[in-house]
Amino acid sequence: MDRNNKDGVLTKNGVSLLIPFLMITLCFALWGFANDVTSPMVKAFSKIFRMSVTEGALVQVAFYLGYFCMAFPAAMFIQKYSFKAGVLVGLSLFAIGSLMFFPAKMLGFYYPFLLAYFILTCGLSFLETSCNPFIYCMGSEETATQRLNLAQAFNPIGNLTGMFVAMQFIQAKMSPLSTSARHHLPQEQFNLIKDHDLGVLIQPYLVIGVLSILLLVLIRLYNMPKDGDTKSKKTMVKALRELIHIRNYREGVIAQFFYIGAQVTCWTFIIQYGTRVFMAEGMDERAAEIMSQKYNIIAMVFFTVSRFICTWFLKYIQPGRLLAILAIIGGVFVAGTILFTDRNGLYCLVAVSACMSLMFPTIYGIALRGVGDNVKFAGAGLIMSILGGSFFPPIQAIVIDMNWNFLGLPATNISFIIPFICFVVIALYGHRAYIRNNINRNYYR
Repeated sequence: MDRNNKDGVLTKNGVSLLIPFLMITLCFALWGFANDVTSPMVKAFSKIFRMSVTEGALVQVAFYLGYFCMAFPAAMFIQKYSFKAGVLVGLSLFAIGSLMFFPAKMLGFYYPFLLAYFILTCGLSFLETSCNPFIYCMGSEETATQRLNLAQAFNPIGNLTGMFVAMQFIQAKMSPLSTSARHHLPQEQFNLIKDHDLGVLIQPYLVIGVLSILLLVLIRLYNMPKDGDTKSKKTMVKALRELIHIRNYREGVIAQFFYIGAQVTCWTFIIQYGTRVFMAEGMDERAAEIMSQKYNIIAMVFFTVSRFICTWFLKYIQPGRLLAILAIIGGVFVAGTILFTDRNGLYCLVAVSACMSLMFPTIYGIALRGVGDNVKFAGAGLIMSILGGSFFPPIQAIVIDMNWNFLGLPATNISFIIPFICFVVIALYGHRAYIRNNINRNYYR
């Protein structure tokens, strides 16, 4: 039998893995939804609880902290059991965290929501630690980066759904009172509006919690492939000792940390950026926020379309080189976001998403090259690097809250120096990976 027929993108040893591939990639859509229904909540919680941007950004801290804390426990679990078991635990924790939004709303305090986000993302950490290497192992290593990009194409579908839900079912249904007006309300009236807005905010989380339970049942009942999913007695310490000596992997973890930082800051603070631009044009705050979310959705459309285009380009361009090219272009667009103070800056910020589409799965695929039977712990390290989504947004929020004005540029514009630095790091990793693969032929060290 021809090798191409045996080891295609979605086949292994001549066996089609289409159905398990589709079932696992539904999880990619799930965490895409969770990510992008949550990003606008920084602004929403700031309004609901009359907080600063920095306090609202604690949503992202709690959200991405769960990824960091649970990645290696998840890896140890799937090392002992299986990828499928890891997926089931992840869906269970995700459902629990989502459904916790109801008691958090009843309590009426901010911090129970942060706890719900943390538990929810502990589940997402289990899912990403399990699903990414699971997809990686569903076929040959030669087609792994293509397969990961194809699976990750489901992620922006979830992202778009999350953005649409945030705009139509949260932002549009919340009280139209501006942030400043809420600060002047009597406590009793403020509490009524807060309860109404929290009731609106929790609904999508309750729905997705129920849907995740249904997906859990489907995957539990299906006989998933076990290739690449054998149990191992290797300890985490031994695996990490081996991984830390692989330069390509070490640098990949760092690059992923900075990529997640770039992604989360660009998608979170597009609301603040757009709101400033549109209010300067004469819109009221609520209309400006909704219009900004529409631009965020356009950005995600670019991200989705670009994912398919870039996956096709990977047939002809080495992953490291394509990663470096897109990071450089992304950096140029972020520079435009900083320097323009009108809609042109917003257009640049939207265009950044097209450059980011390839980055997570490509960094992931490059970094896993040559890790051998350490793939589960290696995947956990890459998922832990999602901590970048918790590290960078508060820094950017502090810059916005300080309200600096440098060379006539608003603080919101200046704050985007953070993702600019991130893209520089990503470009360097892509270039070094390309050099190792095509010049030094020393790719795995």
